[in-house]
Amino acid sequence: MANRRFEVHEIRHVIARMRLGETDRQISRAGLMGRNKAATLRRLAIERDWLNKDVPMPSNETIAAAMRPTATPSYTSTIDPFAEQVLAWAERGVSGVAIHQALIRNFGFTGAYNSVKRFLQRNLKAKPATTVILEFKPGEAAQVDFGAGPQLINWETGELVKTWFFVMTLAFSRHQYVEFVLDQKVETWLGCHRRAFESFGGVPSKLIIDNPKCAITKACYYDPEVQRSYADCAEGYGFLISPCPVADPAKKGIVESGVKYIKRNFLPLREFRDLADLNRQAQEWVLSVAGNRVHGSTREQPLRRFVEVEKDFLKSLPDTPPEVVGWAQVKLHGDCHVQFEKCRYSAPFRLVHERLWLRYTEKAVQLYKDETLVAVHLRLRKPGQRSTKQEHLPPEALAYLMRDPQTCLEKAEEIGGCCLEVVESLFADKVLDKLRAVQGVLGLRKKYGKVRLEAACSYALLHGATTLRAIKRILERGLDQQTSHVQLPLSDAYIGKARFIRHAHRLQ
Repeated sequence: MANRRFEVHEIRHVIARMRLGETDRQISRAGLMGRNKAATLRRLAIERDWLNKDVPMPSNETIAAAMRPTATPSYTSTIDPFAEQVLAWAERGVSGVAIHQALIRNFGFTGAYNSVKRFLQRNLKAKPATTVILEFKPGEAAQVDFGAGPQLINWETGELVKTWFFVMTLAFSRHQYVEFVLDQKVETWLGCHRRAFESFGGVPSKLIIDNPKCAITKACYYDPEVQRSYADCAEGYGFLISPCPVADPAKKGIVESGVKYIKRNFLPLREFRDLADLNRQAQEWVLSVAGNRVHGSTREQPLRRFVEVEKDFLKSLPDTPPEVVGWAQVKLHGDCHVQFEKCRYSAPFRLVHERLWLRYTEKAVQLYKDETLVAVHLRLRKPGQRSTKQEHLPPEALAYLMRDPQTCLEKAEEIGGCCLEVVESLFADKVLDKLRAVQGVLGLRKKYGKVRLEAACSYALLHGATTLRAIKRILERGLDQQTSHVQLPLSDAYIGKARFIRHAHRLQ
């Protein structure tokens, strides 16, 4: 009882007993106040004439004023000459350390940092945090958030995988939609929205959200930037996006409470086989336990309040649900490919090093330069896969494609049968890899054309000189354009053995 703080009404009761003639010992035995404190109070009462029965009992205000501790003696602080400036800095949110350094720098202050600290503690009173209860009309708004879910076993790998749960809570009825997912990607976010709206049978006018990357690309108090995919979704369903200010989750306190409710009342003491089992149990819980409880704020059952009142105020679902489409900004690298989700897609080489918009759906990937479609690919799923279209590559890069023997044979066949035979003979060498020689032969087409290269290969085959050097000399000397090299077939005895036989006109 020595350190106990007595309320005014208790002190008033002790004074009344003193006026009746009770001693300090009697008051102490009654458990009202210790003898020492009673003696102190008696001295104060005698001094103020409170024990005089002819005088009315003092009021509570009079007793409180008399019992208030006397003010501590004032003392001078080294900060006093700069008090006005220091308080102005502190109100702007400047830290004590920065204020101390500014005083030294600007005013030659020689005191310690603790002087600044004590001054601020003495002169700045903490403002209590206050909140305002937000009221919402039926169908006006829903609040959306993610929460951390349990870890599940991946039965294919045996590893534990993390989960999250998506929550959309209608602000009026407090009825909610819950879905557990494995990631927080844009397409997951949009898919959860679609299934939530279908579960409610309608769309609220406004969605109050935090600032996740899948929804807001740049958080800002006045002018946040919305993810392009989410903007398309909002336009398709007809709802407004209302991001909360940064680091101010109280603006969506309804769904914040819903997240805590799920963590404390659904997840504990349950077992889940896999993601499908987890979502099945969650849906059953939402429509039974969570939906039929008496909500602490509305004092009504959320599911009943939703069915009887709010459901009819939701906007109708569109006849055709908006396609779940994702957008991402990508850069076209020097190899004429962009990278998205560890897969690579080609785009025209003229756009190298430029920023493109990548639009992706479940099955396709489209690349846009501003609003112009420049490339379309099937969507790849396996990391490291690449989708390349030859028309996207620069002409000089196409030469590299000829390094493939199969491609070389196809190119040779396109030129003609003699060219194909020359290429096959070069590939048939059992000692030397003549891939580069084949590339050189096929490269002559660019300078001399398809017809002359075929004629040169025919001339080379006739004379058994199927090397790159020989074919190049034939073309340089124009021998492929002479008709005299065309002769009647040799007899069977000379076929394959007439390498050094000359034409008759050369013997004249």
